[in-house]
Amino acid sequence: MAKTKTKFVCQECGYETQKWMGRCPACNNWNTMVEEKEAPASKSSRRPAANVFSEADKPTPITRVTGEKENRISTSVEELNRVLGGGIVPGSLVLVGGDPGIGKSTLLLQVSALLASQKYRVLYVSGEESVKQTKMRAERLGVEADTLFVFTETNMERIEAAMEEVKPDLVIIDSIQTVHSDEIQSAPGSVAQVRESTSTFMHIAKNQGIAVFVVGHMTKQGSIAGPKMLEHMVDSVLYFEGEQHNTYRILRAVKNRFGSTNEIGIFEMKEAGLKEVTNPSEIFLEERTEGTSGSAVVASLEGTRPVLVELQALIAPTSYAYPRRTATGIDQNRIALLMAVLEKRLGMLLQNQDAYINVAGGVKLDEPAVDLGIAICVASSFRNQSTNPGDIVMGEVGLTGEIRRISRVEERVKEAAKLGFSRAIIPSKNIGGWTFPEGIQVIGVKTLEEALDAALDPAPLG
Repeated sequence: MAKTKTKFVCQECGYETQKWMGRCPACNNWNTMVEEKEAPASKSSRRPAANVFSEADKPTPITRVTGEKENRISTSVEELNRVLGGGIVPGSLVLVGGDPGIGKSTLLLQVSALLASQKYRVLYVSGEESVKQTKMRAERLGVEADTLFVFTETNMERIEAAMEEVKPDLVIIDSIQTVHSDEIQSAPGSVAQVRESTSTFMHIAKNQGIAVFVVGHMTKQGSIAGPKMLEHMVDSVLYFEGEQHNTYRILRAVKNRFGSTNEIGIFEMKEAGLKEVTNPSEIFLEERTEGTSGSAVVASLEGTRPVLVELQALIAPTSYAYPRRTATGIDQNRIALLMAVLEKRLGMLLQNQDAYINVAGGVKLDEPAVDLGIAICVASSFRNQSTNPGDIVMGEVGLTGEIRRISRVEERVKEAAKLGFSRAIIPSKNIGGWTFPEGIQVIGVKTLEEALDAALDPAPLG
């Protein structure tokens, strides 16, 4: 009989040690070390040291490898197809994370039904709901298909047997933290169990060409629960985000071996499930108030899609020694930088003002092309001057107050013209070399001062 070894494993990062520690030396988290007993596998039960792929080829010069285009599976959900890079790649392992109740299971059940309607065989394995509970949710979503198989199980070996019997094209595991293997003597959700289960699903996906989606729980810090190794093992990592009191959900990829990580998909949660939002700019601008100070519309790029969102700023005198700088949806350090440029280059006394910046709709902006919109919002609120509701602004602001060139300005302006904007204030370096859309006036600016003169109403609000 093999001797049982005892070790302590950090449940956050997977660090292993022979002695218990109150604080993990790798990730510096407290009270995350859990004792695990694991007997070494016998020689007969060990997994053969073979390639995870079906054909164990010899090392081959890359010039002799024939590249074949992989046929993707279309999910009929264009927002999900965009995020995945064009559809589901057979043999891929995709990790989907998100807060509880955000709609992960709803999205995957809807996708399963759409694929089953195309005669694909789909196995939906739930470790958190019974078959009857899954059926109740499916009836609410209007899901009905003969090739969609529902299975409630948490044992890894039984899930493998079910996959051998059904022979599916797509497998949904909801969730990976509930799956456990009899070969590992630790609780479900532990580092060893999550690592072993994910490794098993990876071998199945690569060897049999089955696409596998696994759902991951989220921690209080907003990351997927389990070791960081989990995200390294899978092919794609998708995050499903959204505000608790907002019906809109954003699906974004933070890792994708088969596509871009800059794409986002936007959904709206309704009673009958998730509905695609094909034109998010209209959604983000539908509640905009005209004729007020501290508001501007910017054109941001999310992957290949231009998205128009409203920026709001509130500048008010502070009663404290140190003014507050609060930002939602934008990097706070970028706000401080732009306010310093306004104070130094344009003489605005902002050092005794509190600043509150918000991106309407819960969108997160991280590209420099929205700098000009932020600066105009701050100046508009500080001077109490309104902006033109028909203006769209875009441009990067330098430390000397210059407006720098941005990428793909044509697509941004075309999106603004489509939504009825009458003027676009852009960097002067982007003028020329392309045809302006009809119905919109394009104004090029070189400095921040020129941009403010063009964007702000000279008469202050009463």
